[in-house]
Amino acid sequence: MKRLRRVRDLMTGHMDSALAEALIGQLEATKKGAWLAIAMIGGDTRRADAHEEMREIEHQGDIQRARLVEELSGSLVTPIDREDIFRLSRSIDDILDSLRDFVRESHLYRVREQGRFAPMLDQVIVGIEALETAVRDLASSPSVVSNDALEVKKVSGTLQRMYQYEIARIFSGEITAETMKERELVRRLEIVGIAIGEAADAIADGAMKR
Repeated sequence: MKRLRRVRDLMTGHMDSALAEALIGQLEATKKGAWLAIAMIGGDTRRADAHEEMREIEHQGDIQRARLVEELSGSLVTPIDREDIFRLSRSIDDILDSLRDFVRESHLYRVREQGRFAPMLDQVIVGIEALETAVRDLASSPSVVSNDALEVKKVSGTLQRMYQYEIARIFSGEITAETMKERELVRRLEIVGIAIGEAADAIADGAMKR
């Protein structure tokens, strides 16, 4: 069945469906991580519980990434270069890793006011969902992928600006141990934004080579 599926994808010019499924699986795990972070800062999930739950979510993402690497080695058709698909998968992994670090450091630092991180995390969800759209279009509508990548890149830029405003706010007042902890957590979310931008670049670069 796997061979027949790959022949079908070759004949239709579409991406091997297993590759798309693995990338979507990675993104679903990543979105779970983002929602968990939102639940944590909103007080719906205890920090210690979020820390433990994130380990399982990260494991789910790792399984999907390993699946993608295996499928990529045997795929007949890819809509963009294998190198760019691998870059995309690695960038998605970086998003999840940085969300894990955000949850872990929140657990360690015990920052009192976590609600201020909500707008950035909301934007992270937007970015992940934009990546999901791009990956689905890689499999079914490659001609629109460049526009999808641009939308993802916009989210990355928005997160960069939000980070700058947060840093300006932090440094506008008295610098204390608490504000430095806030800075570290905001920096983690900036790194998430950078990884979202790198995922967009992998998609855009691959589309340009077509």
